[in-house]
Amino acid sequence: MYYNNFGERRLSMLMDFYELTMANGYFSNGMKDEIVYFDLFFRKNPDGAGFSIVAGLEQVIQYIKELRFCDEDIKYFRSKNLFKEEFLQYLKTFKFTGDIYAIPEGTPVFPNEPLITVRAKTIDAQIIETMLLLTINHQSLIATKANRVVRAAKGKPIMEFGARRSQGYDGAIYGARAAYIGGVVGTATTLADEAFGVPALGTMAHSWVQMYENEYESFKVYAENYPDDCTLLIDTYNVIKSGVPNAIRVAKEILEPMGKRLRGVRIDSGDIAYLSKKCRRMLNEAGLYDCAIVASNSLDEFIISDLLDQGAKIDSFGVGERLITAKSEPVFGCVYKLAAIEKGGVIYPKIKISENEEKITNPGYKKVWRLYDKKGDNPIADVITLADEIIDNSKPYTIFDEIHVWKKKKITRFYAKNLQVPIFINGECVYESPSLNEIKEYCKNQVDKLWGEIKRFTNPHNFYVDLSADLWECKQNLISMYSFK
Repeated sequence: MYYNNFGERRLSMLMDFYELTMANGYFSNGMKDEIVYFDLFFRKNPDGAGFSIVAGLEQVIQYIKELRFCDEDIKYFRSKNLFKEEFLQYLKTFKFTGDIYAIPEGTPVFPNEPLITVRAKTIDAQIIETMLLLTINHQSLIATKANRVVRAAKGKPIMEFGARRSQGYDGAIYGARAAYIGGVVGTATTLADEAFGVPALGTMAHSWVQMYENEYESFKVYAENYPDDCTLLIDTYNVIKSGVPNAIRVAKEILEPMGKRLRGVRIDSGDIAYLSKKCRRMLNEAGLYDCAIVASNSLDEFIISDLLDQGAKIDSFGVGERLITAKSEPVFGCVYKLAAIEKGGVIYPKIKISENEEKITNPGYKKVWRLYDKKGDNPIADVITLADEIIDNSKPYTIFDEIHVWKKKKITRFYAKNLQVPIFINGECVYESPSLNEIKEYCKNQVDKLWGEIKRFTNPHNFYVDLSADLWECKQNLISMYSFK
C-alpha cells in the first residue's frame, strides 16, 4: 500500500532491495554506527549540452523528514525471512540522523560535481540512495530540457503541455514543477498549480470544436463563456479557409461588442511556419494586431529554433511530450558513490576504480567551488577540493586539467563561492526552501551569467571543472594503491 491509515503517501519503502540487505549486514556486523560519506553526481550532460540544471531538492527534504517504517513495513520485512529480529526492532524507531549538503535547486551544474553529499551512519546513508537518485535524476533532467527549450524560444513564452504523455502521474506533476524551474511560464497540469503554484494554462481541444454543428458556433460559445481569455484552436478543419476567418468573425461579432479582444489563436498541426505567417497577415488586416499566435505539436528546442529562423510569426509555444519526457535523452544519469569513511574522527578517502576512465570516482569528503570573474560576475571555472581546503580570493589561483596536467591556467581578480549549503545537520533540517518562483528567478539569473559559448546547443564550450592539487594527489595515490598490473 502506498498510503497509510491517514491517507498520507508513504515513500520510505521506495528503495532497491539490496539497500535493506546491506543495512541488515551492517547492523549484524557491528557497523551500523560507522560514519560514511556518499556523493550524488552525474557523469555527462544530457543532449550533449554544456551544462545542466539541478532540481528536486525540496522533494528530497520532504522525503528525509518523513522517513519512517510503520508496522506494516516491519511485517513485510519479517515475511522475507532474511532479516534479524534485532534489525527489525531497530527499524521500528529509525530516523535519519546524519548531515546532508547540497547545491541549491536551479543552479547550473556540471559533470562529476557532488550535487548532494551525505555524511551519516552507514544504514542512514545506504537506505536513502534510491529516493535521492530518482528525485534528483528526474527533476534535473526535465529542468535542463525545459531550460534548453526556453532559451531556443528567445524570450517568447513556453507552456508545458505534456502531462498525458509523461511517464505516469508523478512524471507529469513533478515534471511540471521542474519545467517551471527551467523557465516555462506555466503548465497544462492543474494539480501542479494546486500543489506547487505552477500557473495552470489552457485553451480548448479539437473535441470542443467537433461537438458543435460548425466551427463558428464552437468559437462563438467559447468566446461567450471566456471573453476575457479567449484563445481559439483554429486547425480542426482548415486553418486558412475556415479557422482564421471564423476566429476573426467571433472577434468582431462577439468580443468587440462586449469591449473585449481576441486573446489568441492556436495552431496544432501542419506547416506551422507557413501557417503562422498567413495567420498573422490575415489577423493584422482585420485589425487584430494584438491577437497572439500560439504554436504546439511535438515541438522541441531544435524545431523552435528552426521555426524562428524561418521567420515564423509565433508569439508563444506549447511544448508537450518532448519536454516532459526529455525524449531526446530521457536518462539523467546521477549515481551515488561512497567517497569516504570516518573512524575516530579521521576521514579516510575511498575510490572506485574502473577500466572506463569516466567511472573512476573522486575520493574523499569534498567541496565544490565556483570561481567568478569579479568584473563581470561570470563563472570562470569550478574546482572540487577536499573539505578542509579554502580558496583564497586575495591570491592568484592555478587550475589544471585532471588528465592533461600540463594544461594550466592562473586565475586572478576572482571570487570563490562554495556551491553546497547545509540541508540537514544531525538529522534536523536547517535549510528553508525558497519559493518556486524564487528558484525559477535564481535559475534564470545564474544561466544568464554563463558565457554564451557554454549555452550553444551544438558543440558547446567545455566548462572547466578541475580538481584541487590536494584532491588530485589523493586520487592518484589511491589509484596507485589499488591498481594491480
